[in-house]
Amino acid sequence: MKRLLTLLMALAMTASLAACGGTGSSGDTADSGNSGTAADGGETAGSSGVEDGVLTIAMECAYAPYNWSQSDDSNGAVPISNVPGTYANGYDVMIAKQICEANGWELEVVQSDWDSLVPGVQTGTFDAVIAGQSMTAERSEQVDFAGPYYYASIVCVTKADSPYANAAGISDLSGGTCTAQIATIWYDSCLPQIEGAQVQTAAETAPAMLMALETDAVDFICTDMPTAMGAVAAYPDMKILDFTDSDDNFEVDEGEINIGISVMKGNTELKDAIDSVLSTMTVDDFNTLMNEAIAIQPLSE
Repeated sequence: MKRLLTLLMALAMTASLAACGGTGSSGDTADSGNSGTAADGGETAGSSGVEDGVLTIAMECAYAPYNWSQSDDSNGAVPISNVPGTYANGYDVMIAKQICEANGWELEVVQSDWDSLVPGVQTGTFDAVIAGQSMTAERSEQVDFAGPYYYASIVCVTKADSPYANAAGISDLSGGTCTAQIATIWYDSCLPQIEGAQVQTAAETAPAMLMALETDAVDFICTDMPTAMGAVAAYPDMKILDFTDSDDNFEVDEGEINIGISVMKGNTELKDAIDSVLSTMTVDDFNTLMNEAIAIQPLSE
């Protein structure tokens, strides 16, 4: 077991990082270097972290279809080591299992709040984060990334009967109330690009973001395509607004739509071992797994 719950709680209170598609917030002060020794129980900066044959990864376990928690091991779910009696599943778990199988490792999943993910990698509390993280330039200054292991375009989601349901570009969303998950590029970068949008308080989690739309607290939300696909599977009254083929679309860079696996800065041994598996997978392979995750996510039953 390579977790320090006390450390994670402290870091969650003092550090903040960008969310799934996001940029880091001003509160993210964790050391981005690769010096010193990790806290007791974690790896040192010069180790791979898997010398014990166990890959310890962290995720929110609350971000379907990337990851979620459930009460049993159905559909290949694995135990969450720091939440007894609870299991993790989703696209991230599926990818992690393939990586571990190829490298002969056991898999340990730790539940961690979003703001604790990067600090936990930096301190060696866990070996890697597989949690739908975008490979942004700012985040890449703090951790190294293997991957991508998915390519996620930015979209909006609204109700099918919304006055914005036929929007052909982001300019058609002007005047609407909207939100996205806190500390994400969806909230910090994309929503401000919609001129005249009435941006509401950010949602603490992806489920809270979806609930804001479902309860009509907002007219639309901004998220990535996998989250949107999971949303419409769970809530049939929602509709995806994809402006990818329009000139009237969000401006994002490649790192903001490439989803990667973060490891400690300088941990080339672990990064290369993960990349050796991901490099054998195609976009079709990724999409097939994501579609499977969407099909089995709890809310879609």
